[in-house]
Amino acid sequence: MTTTTPQQDTPATTQHTPPVIPLPTSAARAATALGALLTLASTFLAWTWTAEFPGDLTVTGYPGGLQVLTLTGALLTLIFTTATYGIRGLGWLTPGGKSSAVLLLALGTFATTWYTIIAIAVELGGLANLEPGGWVAAATSLLTLVAAFGLPIDVPADTDSQGRTPTLPQRFVQAFKAPVPDKAAPLPSWFEIVIIAVSFGLGLFVFTYGIDTEYAELFIGFLLMVGFGTTAVARAGLNRRLATLTATHKNVTVTAAFVAAFAFPFTQSNDAYATIGANILIFATVALGLNVVVGLAGLLDLGYVAFLGVGAYTAALFSGSPSSTIGIQLPFWAAVLAGAAASLIFGVVIGAPTLRLHGDYLAIVTLGFGEIFRIAMQNMDGASGPDITNGPNGIPNIPDLELFGFNLGEPHTVLGVELGRFSNYYLLMLFFTIIVVTVFRRSDQSRIGRAWVAIREDETAARAMGINAFRLKLLAFALGATLAGMAGTVQAHVTFTVTPAQYKFVEAVPPNSAFLLAAVILGGMGTVSGPLIGASLLYLIPAKLQFMSDYQLLLFGIALILLMRFRPEGLIADRRKQLEFHETGQLDAPKGDIGLSKAGT
Repeated sequence: MTTTTPQQDTPATTQHTPPVIPLPTSAARAATALGALLTLASTFLAWTWTAEFPGDLTVTGYPGGLQVLTLTGALLTLIFTTATYGIRGLGWLTPGGKSSAVLLLALGTFATTWYTIIAIAVELGGLANLEPGGWVAAATSLLTLVAAFGLPIDVPADTDSQGRTPTLPQRFVQAFKAPVPDKAAPLPSWFEIVIIAVSFGLGLFVFTYGIDTEYAELFIGFLLMVGFGTTAVARAGLNRRLATLTATHKNVTVTAAFVAAFAFPFTQSNDAYATIGANILIFATVALGLNVVVGLAGLLDLGYVAFLGVGAYTAALFSGSPSSTIGIQLPFWAAVLAGAAASLIFGVVIGAPTLRLHGDYLAIVTLGFGEIFRIAMQNMDGASGPDITNGPNGIPNIPDLELFGFNLGEPHTVLGVELGRFSNYYLLMLFFTIIVVTVFRRSDQSRIGRAWVAIREDETAARAMGINAFRLKLLAFALGATLAGMAGTVQAHVTFTVTPAQYKFVEAVPPNSAFLLAAVILGGMGTVSGPLIGASLLYLIPAKLQFMSDYQLLLFGIALILLMRFRPEGLIADRRKQLEFHETGQLDAPKGDIGLSKAGT
């Protein structure tokens, strides 16, 4: 009789395939570290002789403007390269792979540096405007990148490698693949909490730096560095490790996230930048409400921005504006309830006859509803229809809110920091965001949320299991409409004016239905932090790159195509979406998304 010994699972290890450039590993590692060090040093030299280029890159001994981004990329490249030497403690930074993170950081440093050099040459009229520091930065960043291509390739343990030398495109694609699963030993609970707090603090710093960029060149360099940097962090496996910690300490994670968000206006010295923050929160909150409809219930709603408009118009009519045709002023809490109730009614009225449709038919009907709402608001001017909304002129001169004797339109000093009008509205909108996040999380984790997911995945099977699909879809539609209407009541006071043109399907300035849907898809359907991140990116990038407004939709379309090709599940992926789009061995995150989502599914 033969006995067999049960096989035990062994931790996955990182395998390596030969590099593109045939250099000894030690030589490639040393050259990468040297190149990063020299690139870092070059940021303390003058890159150009005139201060006409934004950021004043003429100073020796003190980096400024885009030099700071190159310095950051070079420093991170040096740190992660040092981690490849196996120094005790630094290995914690690379649980999923060592070389790919270094390569991506070198790419980011190279892209940011060469973008700066090219921008100097274009704006100032030629490469003759470069000082020696600029030439040194260009050469050393190129050296770092070439040396990084000489490092061995990180290959997940379940990947079939035949030992063949990959081509340069294959080497580049391999750098973006999922890291090896993390099998690190657990840390003390207090240290894990510190890591979560520091992570959200760094996130706040990066977000604040992006909003505070004063000119387009700096913001483009910021996007390049952040894009490659976040990918490098993911490829190193740090996002997986952070996701594990946040899933273990969910309450601490939520608290840290909102503490970081609350601290944002206190970091702003210019209220103009707080304007972007307030509008991002409005956009993100509405996107999260749409996520209930699209991400959980799987209902494609192309007219969702109309519910935002219902709430905004309701608040404007009851705001006490001189242009209001009703002439009634309600307290803000009553206006919020009225706006949410009006959106709820519209959601039920529109959803009841249409939710028996499926797929494209439902999308077309909701798109029609969005356009009907806009046209109806435009015609209620006393000539084409009843005099309610002042037609295309809308309802202007909406007064600022006053809550508990606190006028949100006036600056106030809080904790020694003067908060302007938009900082005040940012904090108010943050309160509403907390409500929406709480509603989403509770709904997602309830029996109703599981029923929504069942309907989304297979409505026929859900009906066979006894789920009343129509009633639950109508509930999702009504809940999403209510959340959008609640956000609309704040938007009306932030923008001073409510007009029909604000609620087109596609508009240059979000929020609109197309951008709201894109925010959900870009961030990650069915997650909490996904739509928040997606909405932030889709609002912040157009706001900072206004010189590209004529090509905004073109670039937007290209970005969506690339996203669907390389990251179809979104930036912050739900576990189910990862299982749908990737093989099990290629998943790059544990159950749940990083940050505010649930711990598992």
